[in-house]
Amino acid sequence: MKNTTSFEDILVDKYGNKGTESRDKFDTESLAFRLGIMLKEARQEAQLTQEQLAERTGTKKSYISRIERGLSDIQVSSYYKLIEIGLGKTLNISIG
Repeated sequence: MKNTTSFEDILVDKYGNKGTESRDKFDTESLAFRLGIMLKEARQEAQLTQEQLAERTGTKKSYISRIERGLSDIQVSSYYKLIEIGLGKTLNISIG
């Protein structure tokens, strides 16, 4: 039988335990990336360009681009505005 390694074990080996500086940095960047992917998919589903979404929400295309590439640490209120006002969708947040 092969030994299996959990994803958490891989993260600990590479970035350290939760609460360490390197792991916190990875977790933050990972979340920014996932939020960017979700925004991009929702925007494309709504058949909007980055420019159109920016116009609807009073932001800049470059800001939308940075978020979609995971390069912006976005606040929940800003993400809410993009999803609810810009895309006309509902933002649901859960704590698990």
